[in-house]
Amino acid sequence: MLYHLLFPLHEQFPLLNVFRYITFRAAYAAVTALIICVVFGPPIIRWLQRVKFGQQVRTDGPKSHLVKQGTPTMGGLLILLATIVPTLLWSNLTNLNVWIMVWTTVALGALGFLDDWLRVVRKQKNGLLGRYKLVGQVTIGMISGLVILWAEPFGSQTTTATSIPFVKDRLFDLGILYLPFVALVVTATSNAVNLADGLDGLAIGLVIPPAVAFGGLAYLCGNQNFAEYLNLPFLEGSGELAIYAGALFGASLGFLWYNAHPAQVFMGDTGSLALGGSLGMLAVLIKRELLLVIVGGIFVAETLSVVVQVLSFKYRGGKRVFRMAPLHHHFEELGWPETRVVIRFWILGIILALVTLSTVKLQ
Repeated sequence: MLYHLLFPLHEQFPLLNVFRYITFRAAYAAVTALIICVVFGPPIIRWLQRVKFGQQVRTDGPKSHLVKQGTPTMGGLLILLATIVPTLLWSNLTNLNVWIMVWTTVALGALGFLDDWLRVVRKQKNGLLGRYKLVGQVTIGMISGLVILWAEPFGSQTTTATSIPFVKDRLFDLGILYLPFVALVVTATSNAVNLADGLDGLAIGLVIPPAVAFGGLAYLCGNQNFAEYLNLPFLEGSGELAIYAGALFGASLGFLWYNAHPAQVFMGDTGSLALGGSLGMLAVLIKRELLLVIVGGIFVAETLSVVVQVLSFKYRGGKRVFRMAPLHHHFEELGWPETRVVIRFWILGIILALVTLSTVKLQ
């Protein structure tokens, strides 16, 4: 919005020429998101407390978590507000990439809000049934994929392709598998972040490194000179995704202020599904879906720990591989303090993001 209002005036006011630069707008999208969290965080938390939208702690989880009972949840509303508003303020709104990201984030946030509302307000223990949640996630991913396929700006031979990490100038065309692939990426990433949302500050802190990494890659892929130099596929218009990534970065930092141990608010499925799906869609739009396995390595490990635990319990006569799943609870059961688990997982997440960025030069 600001881009359209102010940049046309740059001839009369040369200072406004800065709105031409994606880096400038991405930085201020991050600052705006942070300010929104600072301003709206306390009243939203007070409102959640007043309407008694409190977290229901699982009885089969670590006993140390029982003190968190009643902590306000659905804080994902703050994340959505702080991500979407700066994106719309600082982006070029004629860019379809921006609207795909906004749609995916809002739609998954709404799905997560329904799940939280059923669990917290309607007191339904399991919230939205898993099969209905899965249908919602797949549908949202399929709609996003259809928009990519049908929209004119994406009508090129690379539309249904994905990049292969560490391989130079090689795109793999998914063809008719593209739509289910997009749905799989969005569904898998949204559920992976949801599984990691079990300790104060863990999930939101782990979102920051991938957001920064994918924001950087989006900028590089959207700049023809950088893309050619680094042997990246040039994706016209993808640079605007850096502004969304900047807003996501700022919103995550701002929410972490209130979600750090001891948490004043939890994001709930409202936040975790939206955050995970947005990372997945960022990867789809910059053709770096396979890098999710690296940049989101902690999320992958959390998900695999649950799968392994369930299969082991079912097919090995009730035997468990981990003391408790997801993986972060296993380390808690080993005696690690919650803050130690969180900070060490953050460190690993930062390392994986750096490895992800290094793939640009290792191809």
